[in-house]
Amino acid sequence: MASPTTSITEKTLTDACLDRLNAQHVEVVDVSGGCGQSFDIKIVSSVFEGVSTLKRHRMVNNALKDEISCLHAFSQ
Repeated sequence: MASPTTSITEKTLTDACLDRLNAQHVEVVDVSGGCGQSFDIKIVSSVFEGVSTLKRHRMVNNALKDEISCLHAFSQ
């Protein structure tokens, strides 16, 4: 398995979502095959209530912009 190439981990993404999006539940999965460059994420937060899917994605992208800039792929 390749060693991670960034300091972004499942834990750092989870912690950021819990803190910045007031998330009640976060699932982060490294789908990169071990290099730490691609993550799939699911977030449950009351801040998303009544908000369109596009706006939710923008909120997540804004909240995690520093982390996302270090990654190859990020899906919500």
